[in-house]
Amino acid sequence: MINELLTKLGFSDKEIQVYLAVLENGKIAPARVAAVTNIKRSTVYAVAKELLKRGVITEDVEGSGGYLVALPPENLNSAVKAEEQAIAEKKKIIKEAVSELLTIPQSKSYSVPKMRFIDEYNVKDFLYRQTPVWEESMSLTKETTWWGFQDHTFVEDKECGEWVDWYWSRAAEKFDLKLISNDSEIEEKMKAKNIERRVIKFWKKDFKFTATTWILGEYVVLIMSKQRPHYLVEIHDAVYAQNMREVFRNLWNVIDIPSANS
Repeated sequence: MINELLTKLGFSDKEIQVYLAVLENGKIAPARVAAVTNIKRSTVYAVAKELLKRGVITEDVEGSGGYLVALPPENLNSAVKAEEQAIAEKKKIIKEAVSELLTIPQSKSYSVPKMRFIDEYNVKDFLYRQTPVWEESMSLTKETTWWGFQDHTFVEDKECGEWVDWYWSRAAEKFDLKLISNDSEIEEKMKAKNIERRVIKFWKKDFKFTATTWILGEYVVLIMSKQRPHYLVEIHDAVYAQNMREVFRNLWNVIDIPSANS
């Protein structure tokens, strides 16, 4: 258990072994650490330096070889503080770098990627960051409806569900949503929120959607939330988006199933 926790804090396997050896003994020579951990003595010295930087052990230079001395476990807090300071310093450097980069003469029209793949670890941030871009594209094309189909697991996912609530708490009145989705308990719960502009038609066929696709202005977005790893694919193509939009617009109008505000 402690190994797993220390790993999550960024300790390497060797750092964990050396740290626990020192902690268990209170005060121990590097040579003895090497013996009990089966780690080369030279490596023990290198690892000990990293632990010293983290502030979880200290040195006692008594004797010829010196000793490694354990500090109270509460000193793990110093490791977090060091990371916070490092992050704060990086933010400061990034701010300065951006300021400097903006002084370099360049074209003010940045190229927009035709296709982007967003991995699981960045999907949440991408949704929040890209939403205004999609809305701007919808406004420019005067197509202010989100069309497409949805796998219900998208809303069941905690982070994606939070994004849905966030979106409808701040979306302009002109935007609405018309999606075809799987009938599910989660959509029944969504109905209770009374989001009038979010309208779902339930797909009563045997096939159930296993991914989500949106058409947003000049963008088509595909999201996999049913299985791991989750991912998102964004395609920026006006012709493809327009064709897909017409498919869903017509499908929406002729599909013979009851609709439900959700």
